[in-house]
Amino acid sequence: MATLNRDGVHLYYEVHGEGPKTILLTHGYSATSQMWTGQIAELSKDHRLVIWDMRGHGRTDSPDDPSLYSEPATVADMAALLDAVGAKTAIVGGLSLGGYMSLAFNRVHPDRVEALLIIDTGPGFKKDESREGWNQTSRATADRYETEGLALLERGSAERRTARHTSAKGLALAARGMLTQRDAGVINSLPDIKVPSIVVVGSEDTPFLAASDYMAAKIPGAQKAVIEGAGHAANIDRPDAFNAALRAFIDTLNPRTVA
Repeated sequence: MATLNRDGVHLYYEVHGEGPKTILLTHGYSATSQMWTGQIAELSKDHRLVIWDMRGHGRTDSPDDPSLYSEPATVADMAALLDAVGAKTAIVGGLSLGGYMSLAFNRVHPDRVEALLIIDTGPGFKKDESREGWNQTSRATADRYETEGLALLERGSAERRTARHTSAKGLALAARGMLTQRDAGVINSLPDIKVPSIVVVGSEDTPFLAASDYMAAKIPGAQKAVIEGAGHAANIDRPDAFNAALRAFIDTLNPRTVA
């Protein structure tokens, strides 16, 4: 367990295991790094796993300034975390908002990405009206955290119900600054991705099935894995199947030696 000071904003992160590759996993909106508990043992057996809490989430600070919550700030935080653990490159991935931010990170820092793990994620929107619909929903979510507080988490999917946060205001600011989207940059970048990628989705995660198909088709050479019986939190709903899918993909990048 450690913290990284980013111009006065302290980021909480954990490093597990050691090995030839670094894996950076980012949680979904209103979840925390603890959503990856079921993956720590498997992924850190022979690699270094880094998990962290985004701004406004978990044990990371929730600054009052709305301008400190944004996609560029999150991407910069991810780069700073890799610097902090001494990793020039990493396998970068995440769930939902964490997956979207991983795609955004690859867009800005393609030289630092060895592979992408895109889990129960959407790539954004090409049409302004579709993006505005998403943003309206995100702003409404922010309003609900401000009026209902952290009790709102109890009605979320598994990764949210198990999350522990210190600030409903932080989640509201993160929804307005990080969950909302400004342009089509990420979705337009998919055909330019040059690293091995896997798109993972729960078979019951209905809102993200079409998006997963789209990304698997647009990202050159992308693999796709459907986790049967899983919802939005595929890694929590079916951890064994999820871990096996990620392990099989990662092993193609660096096959383990069999004794």
